[in-house]
Amino acid sequence: MDLGLTGKRAIVTGGSKGIGLAIATALAAEGSDVVIAARGVEALDTTAADIAEKSGRKVVGIPVDTGDDASVQALVDRAVAELGGVDILVNSAATPWSAGKPTDFAATTDDVVRREVEIKVLGYLRTARAVAPHLIDQGWGRIINISGLGARQANSIAQTIRNVSVSALTKNLADELGPHGINVTVVHPGRTRTARLDQQLAEKSAESGVPVTDLEKELATNSIRRIVDAAEVADVVAFLASPRSIGITGDAIAVGGGVVGPVYY
Repeated sequence: MDLGLTGKRAIVTGGSKGIGLAIATALAAEGSDVVIAARGVEALDTTAADIAEKSGRKVVGIPVDTGDDASVQALVDRAVAELGGVDILVNSAATPWSAGKPTDFAATTDDVVRREVEIKVLGYLRTARAVAPHLIDQGWGRIINISGLGARQANSIAQTIRNVSVSALTKNLADELGPHGINVTVVHPGRTRTARLDQQLAEKSAESGVPVTDLEKELATNSIRRIVDAAEVADVVAFLASPRSIGITGDAIAVGGGVVGPVYY
């Protein structure tokens, strides 16, 4: 299936590693020119060059701090100048939720919640706000927000709030921007295989003596009983970024291999 992404121009925040990197790679492989944006300049340049070499597309790394509105605006201005415009925004710049963060009510301070909202929710809002005028002017665009299945679990106040908030942001943008030809969706990955997870599993295996394959089986509690790869999340995002996704907007797409038990509708 031709997704119709050849010649499209995309910005992927958080695009130098993890799921963001997989998404940038997938979009370039489908024929899009891509700006990858993140904090680390050195990693950006190396990653952009690697994706460009493999895909034959124009790939540019631009540093950004999504916590700063001026930095976000500078990112979008430069991306438009480098690519000649923008058609697709993928918001994936957020710190991963880790086991070290507080989950209980007593330990959930204002600052814990504020930091999660600032980085993930307001960061996504800033970037969408800077990109939207370009999409409106051309009468077409796609915005995909990467959230997480933490939106559907009450394991942590801060984690749930940040992910549910991304869903709420998505729906509001979809309703307002839809008449301008812009679809906005949110993707909820679950436990996902990335370089970071592979490293964590290798370290845990070395400490415990438990084989990595056994550790993976313990984590794979989803319906398909295996960890979803970042590239498989990226495949879904590539479709949502394409003209073929016209019938999907304002909704959440879960890409976690299926949550056992609950019925979502």
